[in-house]
Amino acid sequence: MDNEVADLSQDRPRLGRSSTAERVADILRDRISEGFFRPGQRLSEEAISEALGVSRNTLRESFRLLGHERLLDHKLNRGVFVRLPSVEDVADLYRVRRVLEGAAVRRGPSERALAVITEAVRDAERAADQDDWQGVGTANIRFHQALVSLNESPRIDEAMRQLLAELRLVFHVMENPRAFHEPFVDRNRTLLGLIESGSPDKAAAYLDDYLDHAERLLVHAYEPNR
Repeated sequence: MDNEVADLSQDRPRLGRSSTAERVADILRDRISEGFFRPGQRLSEEAISEALGVSRNTLRESFRLLGHERLLDHKLNRGVFVRLPSVEDVADLYRVRRVLEGAAVRRGPSERALAVITEAVRDAERAADQDDWQGVGTANIRFHQALVSLNESPRIDEAMRQLLAELRLVFHVMENPRAFHEPFVDRNRTLLGLIESGSPDKAAAYLDDYLDHAERLLVHAYEPNR
């Protein structure tokens, strides 16, 4: 059993007494968002069901749910694989991000929401200091999830969780994770400052440029393979 799958055993308490496909899907989606599963990786039913202590039928239903979220591919007679989004997916993901995050930064943050955003910025800075670029990517995902929470909508939060898991798979196309993630450590700090200062229009304008910058880098990374 590989290390990523073996580590899933520590997530068993999250399942509670009734192991549901939705809860299993939540765990696997979180692991994708954290960068533990890579595009093209085959997911072993046997290993994952054993690690989580769930039935194969429950796991298959979870795989089906994540397939609908464009996170997994089911290949006939071959198994279930982590999906690599296309460059067209990247463009669409950023269209949605501009709507959801743009609306969020125009709203005044609560102290609680601001604390979560600030902690994500600090986590990224700490990870960068340790040269842990996977950790920076994970902190960046949490930063943007926290931004969207400013909309105060559980439905938007859920949509963003799915979107960010798909985006994390896109990050894997970057051959040099540091070159991609490093500029956004400082950019997150700057965006946080604009939100804290009560400058929603400036924050929204800065976010537009931020997302344009990130999209250009990712699309460029796809070019050699197109």
